[in-house]
Amino acid sequence: ASATGVRAMTSSSSPGISLMQEGISFLVGAELPAVIVNMQRGGPGLGNISASQADYFQAVKGGGHGDYKMLVYAPYNHQELWDLTMKAFDKADEYRNPIMILADGILGQMMEPLYLTEYVSPDLPEKDWILDGCRAREPRVIKSLYMGEGELEQRNLVLQEKYKRMKEKEVMFEEYETGDAAIVVVAFGVAARIALSAVQKLRKEGIHIGLLRPVTLFPFPEVPLKRLEKRAERFLVVELNAGQMVEDVRLAVGSNVAIEFYGRTGGGIMTPEEVYSVVKSMIEVKTP
Repeated sequence: ASATGVRAMTSSSSPGISLMQEGISFLVGAELPAVIVNMQRGGPGLGNISASQADYFQAVKGGGHGDYKMLVYAPYNHQELWDLTMKAFDKADEYRNPIMILADGILGQMMEPLYLTEYVSPDLPEKDWILDGCRAREPRVIKSLYMGEGELEQRNLVLQEKYKRMKEKEVMFEEYETGDAAIVVVAFGVAARIALSAVQKLRKEGIHIGLLRPVTLFPFPEVPLKRLEKRAERFLVVELNAGQMVEDVRLAVGSNVAIEFYGRTGGGIMTPEEVYSVVKSMIEVKTP
């Protein structure tokens, strides 16, 4: 469908997305735009239908074969599910690349209000590559197979330049009370929503704590984290997994500041009280 110029989308939850990895790699290699929604659930294997964020590596690092990337959005409420999905279609066409919406079972199984904002079509490149019949023009070929000497490497270098442009233009994140934060919590998706409640409670107690929420997981907000590293004393990464985004936080922040992790896995859902207790424990450990 995408090869004919139609906007294409598919969705599943975790195991279903795993089965799509070869196809996603082909979409990237053939430069075919598509939107892929993953409402993550507990795993590995069939797991359960509770919420999880354990597909971070698969989405951000490239779950299929080859050196490829997707722009990955991590919504944390239904409004962002709506808004970012519209944005994803535009970005898929702009970059000729699949875009992933990486959400979770909590958002997939809950109800909350949202504004059905109107779609405004941006100026996008003409689809002069689609297969729409070749009468009165040269035939077009869409492929991901390059067998000539050095041909695939040159093709991959072109794709890497695309990912570089994404890193320069597409980083999205949100900060809450980071201006004076000695402790910065980093969380994405629904984990950020849970952590925010704990951060707000701690702020009321006079604790200098803030939250940074990546909205794009690729490209990752490395520069904002590096900026916070210059004044923060510690970071706490909160995820619904055994520790995945925390690796990217460590790469961005470096080794000058302590980075702690708190997570729940296998569909276990943390509470704001748990995050609150972890932060209080961090403070008590530091205080003699």
